[in-house]
This record gives sequence, C-alpha cells and structure tokens, in this order.
Amino acid sequence: MATYFDPKSWSPSRAVDLGKRLFDQSWLEQWVTVTTSWVDPVADLGMGTVTALMPDVLMTVLSEGILSRFGGQELTATLLGHDVRATLQVLKVRRRGAHFQTKTVLSRVHWDAHPVEAVTVIAHGVRMIPGVPTKVRASRIDVEGTLTVEALVGWLNEQPLDWSLRVEQNGLIRASHRTRRLTALIDAAITDDLLTIEVHRANWLGFRVPRALVRAPGVRLTDLPHRARVAFAARDEDLIRFRVELPEMTGSFDLAQMRSAIVAGTTLIIF
Repeated sequence: MATYFDPKSWSPSRAVDLGKRLFDQSWLEQWVTVTTSWVDPVADLGMGTVTALMPDVLMTVLSEGILSRFGGQELTATLLGHDVRATLQVLKVRRRGAHFQTKTVLSRVHWDAHPVEAVTVIAHGVRMIPGVPTKVRASRIDVEGTLTVEALVGWLNEQPLDWSLRVEQNGLIRASHRTRRLTALIDAAITDDLLTIEVHRANWLGFRVPRALVRAPGVRLTDLPHRARVAFAARDEDLIRFRVELPEMTGSFDLAQMRSAIVAGTTLIIF
C-alpha cells in the first residue's frame, strides 16, 4: 500500500542517484548541484533526450524546494490567475502507479484578499509534463477547509445581491432586502450542490411574517468556476466547514521562475 512521504525526508538524490556526495550537503547546495540536471534538459524535451525519471525529478525537487523554503512561513503565489497568500504547514507527495498524489495543508489563507482559516488540498492523478512551459495536470482535486461566517458574509456583501447581510451574535445571518423592507434571520447549508436556506424569523415593515409564507426553495448551484462541485458546506458555530471537488485541471509554470522564486522566497506563479 502506497503511503505519503515527506519531501524533507526524501532527497532528490535518491530519485536520480546523483551520488553519495549529495547526502552530506545542505539542501541549498543540493539544489545548486542538481539545477542543471532538471532545468537544462528542458530545452531538449522535444528531441526525446530526457529520461523517464524526469517527472519524478521535477516533482521531488520542486516539492522539497517549496517545503524547505516556505514550510511554516508565509507563501505568496499566483494560482490560475488568483493571488494567494498563506502559511504552508504540510506538503507531501506520493507516487500512485504512473501518477502522483499530493497533499497540501495551508493556514491563514487569503484568496484574492478573502480570508480562509485553513485549507487541505489533495490532488489525485497528478502528472508533470516537462516542457517550456512545464505542465501540471490533476485528474481530480479535493479541497476541504474552514472559514468564518463573518468572512463569507463579507464576500457575499461584495456581490450584486438584493440582500444586505450581517452576522448575529448567535451565528445566524440577518438578511435585509435592499428595497422591500423585508428582513429575515436565516441559516444555510449546501449538500451535493443544493443550497438550502432555513428561515428562523422574518419581518416586513416591522410586522412578523408567518414562517409558512417565507419558506425558501432549494437552489441548485450550477455553472460554478472550473466546474467545481460543492459536496457540503455547513455552519459550525462561528465557522463554516466545506468540501469542494474539482474535476480535471491543468496548469503550467516556468521552471526558471519557479526556481528563482524558491531560492529568493518570492511569488510562485502557476497559470
């Protein structure tokens, strides 16, 4: 049975057998030593001169480089056009047959300035295809995380909605219609892309509205970005716990930029 391995405990030299000289060197010295073994051959990919181990080399060196440089520290990245800032807690890789599986745990995440408490990302069926640029494909990505109700409400208030939202002390959400003088105290949850809203109390012009008259039908979430599917999202006191599933995705990056970003601690770019 395959198990996760920690890139910190798996030297790139074990994957490519560069020699015992690498074992006694620091990681940065290893990085400099192996640079030509995984960057220079990129130009020759079209001529078939790269060995079958090249994806292993790229995956191993990049994962070890990112974890060694940013582990426990704040990382900034541009991911598929979005600005991401987070503290990297875990980055693990394992080979599953012809492909890889990666696990990344982030805390104090800011996705385009929107705060998320913590995120765990597991990418299945990962393939790294060397080239200019280098491509990364994943057959499926599972994202689990938590964010505060306040953060979600703040994001929703930035959207062109007919309702203004505010979080009450009990964690429920007070929704006020912008033009109809209707207010409601609500809770919501998502299961298998179906949004259900529970109305606890509603008022119109200060008068209580019978709950039977303000039942909200379920809303099917369709056309989400990147064909995402929301498996579940539910409130747990002042937090919202969620799981999002993404189908096959492809990204690419420039090896030279990635190497420079790791060495200098600047922004990683995957587009």
